[in-house]
Amino acid sequence: MNINQYLDSTYLKTPSQSNISQKVTQQKVLELIDEAITNNFKLVMIRPDFVSIAKEHILRANSNVLVGTVIGFHEGTTTTENKLLEAQKAINNHVDELDFVINYTAFLEGKINLVKSEVFKGTKLALDNAKIVKWIIEIAALNNQQIITITQLIRDVVLKSFGEENADKVFVKSSTGFFKTEDNKPNGATFEAMQLIAENAKPLQIKAAGGVKSHADAKKMIHLGVTRIGTSSAKIISEGGQTKDNY
Repeated sequence: MNINQYLDSTYLKTPSQSNISQKVTQQKVLELIDEAITNNFKLVMIRPDFVSIAKEHILRANSNVLVGTVIGFHEGTTTTENKLLEAQKAINNHVDELDFVINYTAFLEGKINLVKSEVFKGTKLALDNAKIVKWIIEIAALNNQQIITITQLIRDVVLKSFGEENADKVFVKSSTGFFKTEDNKPNGATFEAMQLIAENAKPLQIKAAGGVKSHADAKKMIHLGVTRIGTSSAKIISEGGQTKDNY
């Protein structure tokens, strides 16, 4: 199986998180893009600050690699209005895909109408601008029943508001990769969680982010119904290797 077109090659660390300069971070992003072009990966997932540079770099290379960015990253607790402004800026910079971190904290607090409104407004902005939208639910912060409920919430808002004809443009995505877990528990996609998402998101698409450490893991995720895999080790996985990275 050629899994390269399932892979979203990812670099989301800020300069301060990596203890490197903005210039060096930008160079890492460009190297990620070159690797994605060489290996025909589906997409590069980067911070909003680098979207414009990435699109220019890909255009010069005459490549079909897509550019995605994260919105409300990584806590998901910024206001809906701020998320929409951040997303609009990325759209203005010609981003292809928008990965919103859903306000799972509000969901856990029972503020369901806030979450529904956020999903509606973010999805509408993306679809109105012909962009793919993904909703990161942060499975490490949720139990199994909560994973099911928030997945169904996203599905129902999308189907009710935008119809099944737009379902293939919306994803439920597992994780940010930045959530701090206790006792070294996984903070990325697990097979159990992705099975729950797969069963409850249809006909929406699903993305497994983090936790995919090998070609065999990737194949198993795909067989579960995953259509995208977010990883910072795309080249290693595509070549059949094993990565020790968590994302």
